[in-house]
Amino acid sequence: MTLERWQKLSEWPMIGAALLFLVAYSVQVIADLPDSAGVWADDLVWTTWAMFLLDYAVRLWLAPDRRRWFVRNLYELLILALPALRPLRLLRLVTLLKVVHSRAGNALRGRLLTYVLGSAAMLVYCGALAALDAEQNEPGANIKSIGDALWWALTTITTVGYGDRYPVTGIGRFAAAGLMVAGIAVLGVVTASIASWLVENVSVETAARTAARTVAAVEAIDEPLEERIQALTEEIARLTAAVQARTSTEPGTGGRSGQASQPKPLPD
Repeated sequence: MTLERWQKLSEWPMIGAALLFLVAYSVQVIADLPDSAGVWADDLVWTTWAMFLLDYAVRLWLAPDRRRWFVRNLYELLILALPALRPLRLLRLVTLLKVVHSRAGNALRGRLLTYVLGSAAMLVYCGALAALDAEQNEPGANIKSIGDALWWALTTITTVGYGDRYPVTGIGRFAAAGLMVAGIAVLGVVTASIASWLVENVSVETAARTAARTVAAVEAIDEPLEERIQALTEEIARLTAAVQARTSTEPGTGGRSGQASQPKPLPD
């Protein structure tokens, strides 16, 4: 089996594992379950982690150049090594973003914009979960509920930053830094897509107007040209008829009798 074949076969199972992980982790954080009550959710999280680990190992084994593939995918190894840091385990959802990107990478601009906005929505939600997980049980923290966390994440990723909600822990600030960088990238892509769409529409409209003007100019030139050609054709026909009539009436041409004159016989 080749690496491309495995990636195609594991694509949907990895999407399912990423979504299952997100659901289990959301229940753990939002409900603030104690260890005794959240065993089932923790089991789901570890199960999905095992699936990610298996996928990583198989892809590394099937890679044509394992050393090069390992170096290029160090971030995936970092993601797999983060189960001890609960909020940072959300980085495993990069797998989901990669699959969605592979589906929309060669799509139209509208689909790309949809992909970017969907990724931004997931980043807001995951950033809110990470901040809530890190902050909700800390003394002096002001992010205590999922509503507070979502509001903070939204103002952070859009670079508004009201300051009424802010992280006080190191992990929370790390999540905030990631959201700030992601916000700049997302806004840049959206702005570039809209600008490109406007420029394209203006270019198409300008090209259409130019083409219409060119066609009108050509038609305006063609009309007198056709009239001149018609007049010249009629003049040539008149001159041709006059020449033929004159030729037929000249002496020795047989024009009057309509027959050619007979030559006289030579003397013996």
